[in-house]
Amino acid sequence: MSSGPFTVSVPATSANLGPGFDSLGLALGLRDEVTAEITDSGGVVVQMQGQGADELPRDETHLIAATLLQALRDAGVDVSGLQVSTVNRIPHGRGLGSSAAAVVAAVTLARCLSGGDDSPISLDRQFDLAVAIEGHPDNVAPAILGGLTIAWPDVATGKPRAVPLKVHPSVRAIVCVPNEQMSTQAARGLLPAQVSHSDASATAARSALLVHALTSDPSLLLDATADLLHQPYRLDSMPHSRDLIATLRGRGVAATLSGSGPTVLVLTTEDDTEAALSAAPGFEVWPLEIEARGAYLLS
Repeated sequence: MSSGPFTVSVPATSANLGPGFDSLGLALGLRDEVTAEITDSGGVVVQMQGQGADELPRDETHLIAATLLQALRDAGVDVSGLQVSTVNRIPHGRGLGSSAAAVVAAVTLARCLSGGDDSPISLDRQFDLAVAIEGHPDNVAPAILGGLTIAWPDVATGKPRAVPLKVHPSVRAIVCVPNEQMSTQAARGLLPAQVSHSDASATAARSALLVHALTSDPSLLLDATADLLHQPYRLDSMPHSRDLIATLRGRGVAATLSGSGPTVLVLTTEDDTEAALSAAPGFEVWPLEIEARGAYLLS
């Protein structure tokens, strides 16, 4: 065991990517940095800079601190005190995986603090813990593995599994980030209990096509990002995002919700930044690289 400090960098992520509901995820070039150290203080202190710094708790109830303590207990490590500091660049409540980034950062730090390569928290256990705490693997997988990921439940055990894929080098991402937030729980509550066979079949085909488009033939991105499974039920609750997606897709630009929204994700091989800016008053528009690397140790 080491008391640290250790610092990890973890990327923003976009889940679903249109039709890949709860299965496809993409790591983006916007990264949080989190430092943690075991102390003798007898308490937990969290220091923050950046996104959400004035809104989030600064004690053991902070998501990173709570996850870190839980993961350390899982590894058999008892701590008397903990110092955590964060540099938050990922917007909160916008569909860019801020909670997954926090959980992945904490579990990665727990592995470092409990022995690194000799830790009871193996790389597989790191993924399982993060998914159990965060709730869904589609953001956790790219935050850990980087690039494009496919997540699914094991057919025998039901445990989450994931594989990374390399994205075609010409693909770029643009995120259009609104001021309003949308919780994943609220967005999931908008979904119907059942969908038609025809909608499910069309979405499954598009999801398979999307993997091909992102890895081999980006000319198919517009068709491949069409979705009937979740976006039609969510977009009426976020009219600005709905209208932006409709406008961009009407111009032939592959735009979709990022995760459960309200951020709009554009997948493109062109410099569509100006098109996004002109169509997105009230949004912050950020061109981002696809991030090939997931969470990693800085120091």
